[in-house]
Amino acid sequence: MSVPAPLGLSEKQQGFVIGYLDTLALVERLHRLLLDVIKDEFERVNLLEVNAVQALLLFNIGDNEVTAGELKTRGYYQGSNVSYNLKKLVEMGYMHHQRCEMDRRSVRVRLTEKGRHIRDAVGQLFERHAEGLQGKGVLGTDGIDQITTSLRRVERYWMDQIRYIY
Repeated sequence: MSVPAPLGLSEKQQGFVIGYLDTLALVERLHRLLLDVIKDEFERVNLLEVNAVQALLLFNIGDNEVTAGELKTRGYYQGSNVSYNLKKLVEMGYMHHQRCEMDRRSVRVRLTEKGRHIRDAVGQLFERHAEGLQGKGVLGTDGIDQITTSLRRVERYWMDQIRYIY
């Protein structure tokens, strides 16, 4: 990623900025690649009715009963994407939906048996990947812990930035 040299920053600080921007680009690419991996797996096992975003949505809902707002709050999905995909998944029979008793504007969703089948397929894919990463020495327990800790620190920092800007 090419970055103009910021005024007033030392060479060391500029190096950090460039590293940060490289990391941001990597996170973005990894998310897109994750969707491609899910898509390829679903094509391989002939699960063609749902797309990768919908499959990941079903996986992340798991055994919970949630609203679209809760999914957005958890940070899994973009706003309009959630509503559209939830509607499609309900129409295709992967999810049940029910209006909340307290707030009739809000709809709660949960997986059907068909939805749990997709969730399990994604879970099995992730388990195979975890075993492969560890078994081939790509990443061990210490490495995954360090990555997770670092990404959680960045997440907290960004959340603090959002909270204190307004």
